Amino acid sequence: MTESLSLKPDLGSYGVWTFGKVKPEQAVEIEKLGYGAVWVGGSPAADLAFAEPILESTQTLQLATGIVNIWTAEADAVAESFHRIEAAYPGRFLLGIGVGHPEHTEEYRNPYEALVEYLNVLDAAKVPTSRLVLAALGDKVLKLAAQRSAGAHPYLTTPEHTAHARDVLGDSVFLAPEHKVVLSTDSAAAREIGRETVDFYLGLSNYRNNWLRLGFTEKDVAKPGSDKLIDAVVAHGTAEAIAARLQQHIANGADHVAIQVLGGWDKLLPTLTALAGPLGLKD
Repeated sequence: MTESLSLKPDLGSYGVWTFGKVKPEQAVEIEKLGYGAVWVGGSPAADLAFAEPILESTQTLQLATGIVNIWTAEADAVAESFHRIEAAYPGRFLLGIGVGHPEHTEEYRNPYEALVEYLNVLDAAKVPTSRLVLAALGDKVLKLAAQRSAGAHPYLTTPEHTAHARDVLGDSVFLAPEHKVVLSTDSAAAREIGRETVDFYLGLSNYRNNWLRLGFTEKDVAKPGSDKLIDAVVAHGTAEAIAARLQQHIANGADHVAIQVLGGWDKLLPTLTALAGPLGLKD
């Protein structure tokens, strides 16, 4: 089933991506700072039980999954959870799904076919495509996102990838890349923090191939990752410098940028507070 995608989800220009769920009180502060959404990563379970406490504690904040893994969360159960959340908090939950990584999934098979089958189940369960996005890096899944969902949520990419994704998707489709940040003017220390997170992805073929398509070399994507690669995918420096990097995604066609703060949970709210002004968000 394909719907008209003339209306994109409205999550504001900037949101927050977290590896694991935020506490309701943190979500309240994120909303007060003017961020439009919280993206919950870490392959949340099909029951999506984290959603209601966060939505209940906030007023307008959107909540999204970045992403539900199709190999570990049954589509029927996810659809049931979506409808439960949508009934209680209409229009505030966005379901992001994706295929994960072949290196970490024993039952991994043709990911494109599996994703199509999963979408077919969600369609049959009447999950609206207007509240659904796909994790997408390459052109084939980007095109599928445009055809079968509201749009794409690329992870660990660059503004250059955002420009390419916009060309592939077309203008009417939602595009929400994730970007990592470290609020520090100590470049060596910031890169060390960035590498601690990026190291895992340097061993995954889908990310490596995407970086190679973007013009990085085999040397860049070999562990521990070149400074060029780390600087491209982990913004660091002053709040103003980080904001300028994030704004490049918007300039290149993103509707929304999901900001992942690195360095520990204690850095989350201070970093988001520092960025709110340079990003043009309310206090």
